[in-house]
Amino acid sequence: MHKPTLLLLAACLASPLCADEPAAAPAAVSTNPLLSESPLPYHLPPFNLIKDEHYAPAFAAAMAAQLKEVEAIATNPAAPTFDNTLVALERSGVILNRVNALFSNLAGANTNPALEQIEADIAPKLAAHRDAILLNGALFARIQRLYAQRESLGLDAESRWLLERYHRDFVRGGAQLSDADKAKLKALNADIATAQTTFTQNVQKEKNADSVIVDTRAELAGLTESEIATAAAAAQAEGHPGKFSLPLLNTSGQPLLASLRNRALRLRLMQASLARGSHGGPYDNRATVIRLARLRAERAALLGYASHAAYQLEDQTAHNVETVNHLLTQLATPAVANAKLEAANLQLMIGREHGGFKVDAADWEFYGEKVRNALYQFDESQLKPYFELNHVLIDGVFYAAHQLYGLSFKERHDLPTYQPDVRVFEVFDADGSPLALILIDYYARPSKRGGAWMNEYVSQSALLGTKPVVANHLNIPKPAAGQPTLLTYDEVRTAFHEFGHALHGMFSHVTYPRFSGTSVPTDFVEYPSQANEMWALWPEVLKNYAKHYQTGEPMPAVLVRRLLNGQKYNQGYAITELVGANVIDQAWHQLKPAEVPADVVGFEAAALKQAGVDFPPVPPRYRSTYFAHSFSGDYSAGYYSYFWSEVLAADSVEWFNTHGGLTRANGDRFRSTVLSRGGSKDALQLFHDFTGGDPDIKPLIRRHGLDQPPAELLFDG
Repeated sequence: MHKPTLLLLAACLASPLCADEPAAAPAAVSTNPLLSESPLPYHLPPFNLIKDEHYAPAFAAAMAAQLKEVEAIATNPAAPTFDNTLVALERSGVILNRVNALFSNLAGANTNPALEQIEADIAPKLAAHRDAILLNGALFARIQRLYAQRESLGLDAESRWLLERYHRDFVRGGAQLSDADKAKLKALNADIATAQTTFTQNVQKEKNADSVIVDTRAELAGLTESEIATAAAAAQAEGHPGKFSLPLLNTSGQPLLASLRNRALRLRLMQASLARGSHGGPYDNRATVIRLARLRAERAALLGYASHAAYQLEDQTAHNVETVNHLLTQLATPAVANAKLEAANLQLMIGREHGGFKVDAADWEFYGEKVRNALYQFDESQLKPYFELNHVLIDGVFYAAHQLYGLSFKERHDLPTYQPDVRVFEVFDADGSPLALILIDYYARPSKRGGAWMNEYVSQSALLGTKPVVANHLNIPKPAAGQPTLLTYDEVRTAFHEFGHALHGMFSHVTYPRFSGTSVPTDFVEYPSQANEMWALWPEVLKNYAKHYQTGEPMPAVLVRRLLNGQKYNQGYAITELVGANVIDQAWHQLKPAEVPADVVGFEAAALKQAGVDFPPVPPRYRSTYFAHSFSGDYSAGYYSYFWSEVLAADSVEWFNTHGGLTRANGDRFRSTVLSRGGSKDALQLFHDFTGGDPDIKPLIRRHGLDQPPAELLFDG
């Protein structure tokens, strides 16, 4: 998902980028499209005009411009006021925010070697850039003075919250450290930024380099003709004509494992997936993981915290490591117990087919589909013809938003994009007024990082007069030319999930950029998106989009029942792999500097064993060396946020179910209390404003069937 947008509190006083290029910046301004406000609707970036060589001078000029703005605020001879200090800070850095939003989004969605080099160069400079403001003594003195007077300033609620958040940002950023410790902090932040970029780029490069090459078509038995054609085309592009290439997605499990009949190939694919970043070679991430864990722990200690996790969680709704550890413990025990019963089911199925081997992680998806079919007569391949991409998007995702919020959508073919597969839609509010633009980027490609996420190119702000431009990204394999794009149900659910983030950005109705859209605590940001998943299976919505791509016939009632009945299937596996990833994330980030080990694989194994989730047939969803959420920066010590947010979402789903479901009244309530408020109010108070109560974990437990064991064992062997 998208990282909450923060001000780029910045300066480039000591930045080599700024130092080397100030003389060239004036000449570049007149020809660099990044340095001028886009004339396109909603200030959509002019993708067709932007070249790689524009970024470095644009960053340099933008950082220099914001430095000048901030210095004027800090040295203002007038007494500090809310307007001349906080509002002025909110207005600063407009150019830098524009440049950084565009660059960081494209570095994830459509990168190339030039962008990768710029990313590596700019990361430590942006870290120094932010530090120079957070550690500006004169500026903090003004904020501190206003904070001390906050009771008497007569501020409205959003402005009061802005003052409190700025004060906390500066304190947590090291504003109260000694000069010597500030210098240490700057060095740590620069090193962390560099290491995070190295980790991210290694994951991306290895994803493209370590696809599994298959020699013969026969080995691909079980795949569809379209999947085989895609694998052949990928191999051709990679320089292996006549062979087949199976790319790796950035998770431990790989979707093709559900279909491949050749067990030797399944084992190869799973082993390649689990070994990423830890088997030597140029993209080995083990040393980077150790370095990042130590640097983050050192920074936390310098700032007075017991660990990086303690530092991170203080600013989240969970608040402390004890709360997160308790949440994971509550989930681990029933999840692993159910996973072991599920594994027993798989083993019985293997026995019935005279397989003669013990179930392995590589077998889980393949035999899991067989068991699910036996339990529920459920076959994913029977569902896919009813999940054609355009139907899912237009008649599912967009339709639900229309029914719930009154939104309408118009595709814009007149606006530029950064890649031919990207689609642009203008979004209109219920009264017909223009609301936002959304870019839909669903297909996988080598230039795109793995996973699914939302981001913002332009954030809403009444202060700046801007409307949102947001984007949704998935990684759906693109079929061969002329073939339909048929989705798995998991891909359908993901489309609804990411659109929940998009709604959070598009419905933003705040004054200050600091609070726009998804600028909320990390462990709250997944809440709206997880809540939006419920509409994928809402009867009215499902009936509208689940239509056969050839005949237009709706999904038969028997398949709908099987889909619904199978929702709690395999949840022991699903929750165990997620708890495993969370355990790894917390284990690394609850360490003190001296406790950081030298053996990544050994440390990870010990952490999983200690937490009781070391069950080999269910590896963690991510291992340390390709765990981008944890080591690329956005979700470090924060991957638990998906569980924490799901507690809120499951509770909210129950609220919707008991208040009439898909109605405009319910949508308007959710919009007004949660989606429109961004970070302008305490996050848990927003949840309380919507549901009227406090979060309860029991709906989450029930949702995943962890309050009862899975179905009885089916076979006698």
